[in-house]
Amino acid sequence: MSARVISAADLEPLATGAWILGAGGGGDPYHALLNVRRLYRDGRSVSLLDPEELDDDALVAVVSTMGAPLVGEERLTDPEVAALAVRHMEEHLNRRFDAVMSLEIGGSNAFQPLMVAAVTGLPVVDADTMGRAYPEAQHSSFAIGDLQPWPLTLADIRDNAVVISRAASWKWMERLSRKACTEVGSVAATCKAPRTGREVKAWGIPRTVTRAIGLGRAVLEARARKADPVAAALEHAGGLLLFRGKVVDVARRTTEGFLRGTARVEGLDHDRGHELVLDFQNEFTVGWLDGAPRVTVPDLICVLDAVTGDAIGTEALRYGQRVRVAALPAPGLQTTPSGLEHVGPRAFGYDLDYAPVFDSPGESGT
Repeated sequence: MSARVISAADLEPLATGAWILGAGGGGDPYHALLNVRRLYRDGRSVSLLDPEELDDDALVAVVSTMGAPLVGEERLTDPEVAALAVRHMEEHLNRRFDAVMSLEIGGSNAFQPLMVAAVTGLPVVDADTMGRAYPEAQHSSFAIGDLQPWPLTLADIRDNAVVISRAASWKWMERLSRKACTEVGSVAATCKAPRTGREVKAWGIPRTVTRAIGLGRAVLEARARKADPVAAALEHAGGLLLFRGKVVDVARRTTEGFLRGTARVEGLDHDRGHELVLDFQNEFTVGWLDGAPRVTVPDLICVLDAVTGDAIGTEALRYGQRVRVAALPAPGLQTTPSGLEHVGPRAFGYDLDYAPVFDSPGESGT
């Protein structure tokens, strides 16, 4: 297997792009970025492996930080704890991993495999299972592919460790692991069901690390040349500008290991006189324009700072923020009938059918 090194110069673009792809969730990557920068300064480095380079029988660790984003801002991810979940899985399987990949490219979870790789020396696979961030296990591409959901290992900073050796379904795996996560403080490192190289190539969302780095670089370069970073992000990602406005109200609560709530955005400029209401469960799920659904999962709903182009997570929404709300296209797998069963609006409890926002009249760019 051949791989390229992720350079220190790639880390900030990765953080910027992954935060946008988080669609409001995944956790602010800033502290994870600092962690990986420290590891690089200490002489560590991380290599990135194209999924097509994986041997079919290679064993891949799928890692994430599990929990509520608001809690993650107070209890920071530690590289050794991230690696601990992987080591516990190796002990459970009595087999070593050949590579590591992220459950989701969105937010701080984009850095989870880098932290594990820097500690263990494993290469990072240029892929994830969501192409963004989602809150639950059954929202992954491996769940859409009906792959085996078990075993799972979970570790926390107190040296607690949990192994779930079997679960009846993806939803049961989510319930069992979420309960364990809640008991240890609503944030923990996890190693999901191990995957073969064949499974990653068949069902993973490919080259999402590269995508996040490219998206972040487009924003940072636009900012450096005093251009519009939001326009640059949308042009790079094929996105759509939905709304310009100011955050006027946020209601949120942390419950059952999730950050749930709504945010109201009052229109500005040509959107003056209109209101966009955003629902979220860690990530944004539905945007209601003047009471009617305007955008839903699986399309990515992204709230961006109107000046910097930085993403704003659901835990960081505040009154008075000037924002632009954008949509990015979902990975194709998620818009199939099977995909929509897992990540469409009905999977989140809405009595709505998915209507692709990119098939409706709208304004691209800015």
